[in-house]
Amino acid sequence: MEPKVPTRYPVICGPTAGGKSSLALDVVRRLGELGHEAELVSADAYQVYRRMDIGTAKPEAAELAAVPHHLVDIVEPEETFTLAQWLGLAEAAIADIKSRGRVPIVVGGTHLYIKSLMDGLFQGPDPDPAIRAELSAMPIQALRAELERDDPEAADRIHPNDQRRTIRALEVFRQTGQTISSLQTQWDSEHPRDPGRFLVVLGWEASAINSRINARVKEMKAMGLLAEAKALHEADSLGQTAGQALGYKQLVAHFKGRCTEEEAFEQIKIETRRFAKNQRTWLRRLQSSPGSIGLSPADFDPKNMIQLVVNTMFTTI
Repeated sequence: MEPKVPTRYPVICGPTAGGKSSLALDVVRRLGELGHEAELVSADAYQVYRRMDIGTAKPEAAELAAVPHHLVDIVEPEETFTLAQWLGLAEAAIADIKSRGRVPIVVGGTHLYIKSLMDGLFQGPDPDPAIRAELSAMPIQALRAELERDDPEAADRIHPNDQRRTIRALEVFRQTGQTISSLQTQWDSEHPRDPGRFLVVLGWEASAINSRINARVKEMKAMGLLAEAKALHEADSLGQTAGQALGYKQLVAHFKGRCTEEEAFEQIKIETRRFAKNQRTWLRRLQSSPGSIGLSPADFDPKNMIQLVVNTMFTTI
């Protein structure tokens, strides 16, 4: 008898080192047992870059060979890669996977990628060169203080060292007198989500995820992250966007003599834990979205998590 066809597909998100990719691969295997082939679509802002493998926790070669992965290794690290580019490619990949009778599974931890896929892409007003130049000349601490004053909601979800997104939020506020957060909320209300997608949000307590992050950084060091980052740095391959990636940015500071190797790896742990804290803020917001599934891997039996996701894929839209 022909197996029942999934009517929905998951968008799996969670904090760094939170087990997103493992769950996605397990769901692919379970679907295979039920007679359905699935393919993964990465929603990670740095896995798009070639040669940035260890520091981005890119799937291993065996995983890439076993399950088709989309939007991994698609641009050089010298290139700028935008949210709009990712969204266009992601939607095209999802449509292609469906057209071939397979099931898409989106997985990643980049908030804006997940948000744009679920709710559409809010563009905002065109950039203002004069405002942007003025903001770009300000130190990051001053930018952060202005953002916390003018748009506290955006400050909650934007990393303190993310100059590009901080400037954009302040630019929108200066241009419109409205926060980028309020404009995004208005956009969300006017653009209902695709009912065929559902969010799977992995949640961890801070102490548990921080321990996993520390272990991951230790593992990355053992796998050769230092050599990988050094090769990219010496080839002058880390462009404006790729150069902001956690791990690489801190090691470049070491290569430039600003800190020791030990200090650089400690900073990677600190900044990654800080990033995970920001992730937890927006993950809580995402989890409140209608139809989303919140899972706590520390408390859930892995087989039950997998089955819950698969069962939801077969529910009526």
